[in-house]
Amino acid sequence: MAFKLEELLICCLSRKLHKKRHIAIGAASPIPAGAAFMAREEANKGMHITLLASQKHNHFTDGSRELFDAAAQGRIDAFFLGGVQIDGQANINLIGTGEYPNTQRRFPGSFGSALMYYVVPSVFLFRLQHNRRSMVEAVDFISAPGFSPPEVYRPGGPVALITDKCLFAVDSEKQRFRLESLHPNVSLEEVIDLTGFAFDYEENPPTTETPTSSQLDLLRGTIAQEIAESYPLFAKQTFGI
Repeated sequence: MAFKLEELLICCLSRKLHKKRHIAIGAASPIPAGAAFMAREEANKGMHITLLASQKHNHFTDGSRELFDAAAQGRIDAFFLGGVQIDGQANINLIGTGEYPNTQRRFPGSFGSALMYYVVPSVFLFRLQHNRRSMVEAVDFISAPGFSPPEVYRPGGPVALITDKCLFAVDSEKQRFRLESLHPNVSLEEVIDLTGFAFDYEENPPTTETPTSSQLDLLRGTIAQEIAESYPLFAKQTFGI
């Protein structure tokens, strides 16, 4: 059964979320949102999902301030962060490209990313455009660091990076990425060529598990309806609703 890249990524992320109690998703994150809903449907009916872009699935009454409080209190298990740039030490840049403060291109900014990166136990990095402009040796500005010195109290941090080409796991001891799987029709040579940082890998990496027909039925039905409330354009383009 044919599937779209977005459906592959949702199912790939979903498998990482099955045992989470509370997943929070920020703005402009339809694929992470779909993954959370899929994980709840498939593995954990008691999972709580907070989707900030939603009226139905956002029970916070004090906006982002309440989100940050919940995270700092240890009441959020998983969160998603992206970046204009991501480097091999899992640092992210949400400020802009070029030498700060004279950035060549300016972006929205870091907002609460540094706090969430420090206190949420499982932070998933997400970037669709896998190329040497986004996957860099060293970010131009550190909006939030991937790792901290041993003396710094930090219960949270990165556990994985997913792109449109592959899935990386995070080796916290080595403080670097390890290639976990290649998406279908993507070669190891292609990922090496498109990645600006060094990473660990096997000579014959596994292929990312593809969605089953039952998963696609669930995605295109129940999950699509949930996503459409907050991301109608994504739902229309991906699922035709």
